[in-house]
Parts: sequence; C-alpha cells; structure tokens
Amino acid sequence: MADRDETLERTASREAQVNNAWILITVGLIVAGLYFAREILVPFALSVLLSFLLAPAARWLRRMRVGRITAVLVTVLLAFVAIFGFGAVVGEEVAQLGQKLPEYQHNMRMKIRSLQGNMPGAGLFERASAMFRDLGDELAGRSGAAGSSPPALAAPTAPGAPVPVVLRQPDPVPWQVVQSVVGPLLQPLATGGLVVVFVVLILLRREDLRDRLLRLAGERDLHRTTEAMNDAGQRVSRYLLMQLIVNTCYGVPVGLGLAVIGIPNAALWGMLAVLLRFIPYLGVIIAAAFPVALAIAVDPGWSLLAWTLALLLVIELVISNIVEPWVYGASTGLSPVAVIMAATFWTWLWGPIGLLLSTPLTVCLVVLGRHVPQLQFLDVLLGNRPVLAPEETLYQRLLANDPEEATEQAEEFAGDRSIAAFFDEVAIPALAMAQADSDRGAMTVERRARVTAGFETMIENLGEDGLVENGPEASAPDEGFIACVAGRNELDEAAAKLLVHLLRLNGYPARVFAADALSAANLHRLSLKGAAVVCLSLLSTSSPARARYLVRRLRRRAPRARLLVGFWGEPPASLSVADTIEATAADQVFTSLRDAFADIAATIASVPAAALADRPAPVQSGRLASEPA
Repeated sequence: MADRDETLERTASREAQVNNAWILITVGLIVAGLYFAREILVPFALSVLLSFLLAPAARWLRRMRVGRITAVLVTVLLAFVAIFGFGAVVGEEVAQLGQKLPEYQHNMRMKIRSLQGNMPGAGLFERASAMFRDLGDELAGRSGAAGSSPPALAAPTAPGAPVPVVLRQPDPVPWQVVQSVVGPLLQPLATGGLVVVFVVLILLRREDLRDRLLRLAGERDLHRTTEAMNDAGQRVSRYLLMQLIVNTCYGVPVGLGLAVIGIPNAALWGMLAVLLRFIPYLGVIIAAAFPVALAIAVDPGWSLLAWTLALLLVIELVISNIVEPWVYGASTGLSPVAVIMAATFWTWLWGPIGLLLSTPLTVCLVVLGRHVPQLQFLDVLLGNRPVLAPEETLYQRLLANDPEEATEQAEEFAGDRSIAAFFDEVAIPALAMAQADSDRGAMTVERRARVTAGFETMIENLGEDGLVENGPEASAPDEGFIACVAGRNELDEAAAKLLVHLLRLNGYPARVFAADALSAANLHRLSLKGAAVVCLSLLSTSSPARARYLVRRLRRRAPRARLLVGFWGEPPASLSVADTIEATAADQVFTSLRDAFADIAATIASVPAAALADRPAPVQSGRLASEPA
C-alpha cells in the first residue's frame, strides 16, 4: 500500500511538472506573438482604446435620434480633428521654440560658470575637464594622421603625376526629394489610417463583435463572459474619461501659471502636460522637465526656476490629493506595483505606445482574472483587492513573529469597529486556524508557543495604547471574580486572555489559568474559591469527552460558580447548544466572546453587592465599553 501511494505521488508530481512546463511554453508563445505581431496589434489596441473612449459619445448621439452610421462618423471625425489639431498646435509651438533656442545659450553659459565657481572642488573639476579634452584632441590628431592620404596623392606636384579624382554626388531628382521627405512619414500615416478604420468598424459593429466574442467563450459561459466584458468596458471607459478630466485640470493651470510667470511657449507645456499624464508615473516627470529646463535657460538668475518648481509642485499636490480622489471615485482595480510592472512590460514589448496602453491593457487582464477561474492568478498578481482575509493576515504576522504589525492591524480594525469585534472576528479565527494546523500536525510546539507569545505581546501593546485594560492578575478580589481556564494548550490560554482583557476593559475582575492547571497533578492547587463564573476556553470540539471531563473537574473545584464553556471560532450553525450543554454538563455554551461577555455581565449583576464591593461598576445591558452605544 505504501509503494502504491508513493507511485501515485510521483505520478501526480510528474503531471504537475508537465502542466507547469506547458503553461510556461504557452506564456512564451503568447509573448512572442505579441512582439512579432506588434505592427498589427498596436494599431488594433489603439483602436480598441479609442473606441472605449468614443463609445459613450456615439451612444449619446444614437439616443438623440441620430443614425448609427452618422453618429459613428461624426464622433470619429470630431475626435480625430481634435487630435490632429492638437498635434498641429504642438508642432507650431515646437517650431517657435526652436527659433528661440539660440537666444538662451548665453544664459546657460553664465549659469554653468556660476555653478563651477561656487561648487566645492571647482578647480579640480576644471583641471580634470581640461585633461580629458587634451587627451581627446591628441587621440583625434593621431587618428587623423594615420588615416590621411599621402602628400603625393593629396597635392601632386611632380610632372606626370596622376590627377586626383573627386567624387561628387549628383543633385537629387524631385522624386528622391519626395521619397526622403515622405518616406519616414509613411509608417505613422499608415498606422493612423489603420487606427481610423479600426475605430469606425469597431463602433459600427460593436454588438456583432460582442456576440462573436460571447460565442467564442461558449454558450455555457454567457453570463460570466457578458459580465466580464461589461466590467472591462466600464472600467476602461471610466479610466480614460476620468484621466482626461484630471489631465485637463492639471494642464490648464500649468499653462496659465507658466504664462504668468514668464516661461515661453506656456501653452505648449500645458498641452504636453495633458498628453503626458496619460503615461503612468513617468508622464508627470517628463512634462515638468521641459518648463524647468526652459526656466534655467531663459532667466540669468534663479528666481524663475524657483517659481516654476513651486508652481508645478503645488498643482501636482492639489491634483493628486484633492482632484484625483474626487474624480476617480472607483479605482481601476490595479495595485501601484502592478501599474509599474505593466508599464515596464508593455514598454519593452511595444515601445512608447505600449507605455501609453499599459494601464488599459492591464485593467482588461485583471477583469479576466476576476471572472475566469483559470486566470485568477492575474487578479492576485495585478489587482488591488486583499488576497488574504484579516484573520489570515493576522495569523501570518504572528507566524512571522511580528506582533507589532499585528497590533497595527488591531488598532486599524478597532478604529473602524471596536476592539471586541476585532477579538471576535479576527483574533479568534486566527487562533482557530493555528489550532487546526496543530491538530493536523502542521504546527510544531515551538511555533505554537511563538503564536501564543505574539498574541500576548499584541494584547500588551493594545493595553499601552489604552484599547485594552491590562491590570495585574492580583487585582481581582477573592470573591465574585471570573476565572477563565484554558482547556488544552497555549492557544486556548490565548483565547482565554482575550476574554479576560475584554472583561477588565469593562471593569470586571478576571483571572487566567493555564491549561496545566487542570492536570491531575496540579488540580488540587487550582484555587477557584469565591469565583462567581468559571469559563472553560476551548478552540477545538474534536474531543467532546475531554470537554466533559474538564467540566467535571472544574465543577468539583467551584461547585457554586456558573460554569460556561466557550468553543471559540466554532460556527454557531454547526453547534447544537442544547445537545452540547447536555453532553458537557455545563450551565451554558458559547461560540463568541461577546455572547460570553453578555452572560457573564448578567451573572455578575445578580451576585450580592457585598462580594463585589471592591470592583468598578460594570456597564449596563451587557454592552461592552469598547463598542459604540
């Protein structure tokens, strides 16, 4: 049997390796196809992007009783007139700037000399520059001498010497002039033409293309595919529209501010800012580099540069912290790291156009990952949704021996809800996960002790922040106190400490007893005299008989106390309270800390006042002080 299991395990391992190899080969083929077919895919991707942006305008015209063809043609015509008009204005501004550049050379020389004069070690810098310049001149002179023609060939003086031949290029014919001028423009014009044709066809046949994609996905996945397509279309359209609004809110103040400051061609820099901000992260830096460099060149002093930097910084802070959160509303669903990774990948694959398309294309990949189970890894890698539940995050931080981050998580959760809710909804499930790992042998005793120590440190940190009352154990009176006893191990003790700290936070006297206090050797030392309530803390119901035996031992040590059993983390639907009470002989059974707290509060309220004279008054109605009214 063991040999058979080992054989099956090896077979499964080989199959997994083969599947992983096929996945790598498929990904490699897809990337290679995207690279070698970029001449076709780039125009098509640009067309799809523009169709997402123009589709709302075309639909609005259709609602205004305009025909489909007319609405599409008008939308595309106006869009490309605006695009080409923008390009013409930018070209004209660039031409004017090129004519003015020679005027700024003197200011640049003066600033460089000023920097060299004020910079520490300027003399050393000048000497090093002169040395490298002399070396370069010497090398250039030697290479020129080695490659020069002999004197007899360069300037023949002897009688009968051969006449040197001088090669002259013929004057270009008109066709060559046209070819040299128009040739470099053919590819951009062809790409632009393909984009226009694709956009028109996509907008005209939008429903037909959607139906064909649905058919390719299969009839059984119509609902999922429709939802994925709608999600992708809405996200990309919203991203482009909101990005255009944000960029305009950035570019217009930049252009006006630069004009007021005195930067030449301010309108050009404002329009470039609108365009370049479509590029993630780098666009803002590139857009700011041009006016900053021009401020250095135009002004002999440094005041214009200071004003330019201040203007760009203030506008960027306002846009990033006020306008973008207000305008975007819903995010694209991408993590910041995914945006940078996507920008790098698509730039390597398709060049500058890939950088422009990186965010929309990655949005589509994330949508596929959310709706297609086989591609879920894309959502995990690129999406911004948490991939771990809060209890899983807490458990991981405690396994990593990082109670400080666990404390931060508790404080953030308590700020939105309450510390009691954190204990019940995050901390107890994390302890239950640790107990499950311990039950199946995946957690060693040392690691279990580390998790428990992490919980104790977290509770101490919360006590220092005032979120949990961390009074000493001895502060509880001898009469009318609450005893929380761990049932089996350190994890049960950690759960008991959570309940104890909730009780202390609300002014109730409570003590914690370790799991070994219920052992046969230590049971006689367990002092429960005067306890009003005894709560047995358990994180596992795998052994109901053990819980019954522990309840019997506690009953012998505290016959007059109300005896509770907490099966923490157990789903209430899976636990029959009446049957469990009968099986364990307890007075009551609970699965949550808050329910146990309410029962304890009601029990303590019924205890004679003389037994509780030394403790603060508890809150009324069993409500935790850490929870809102």
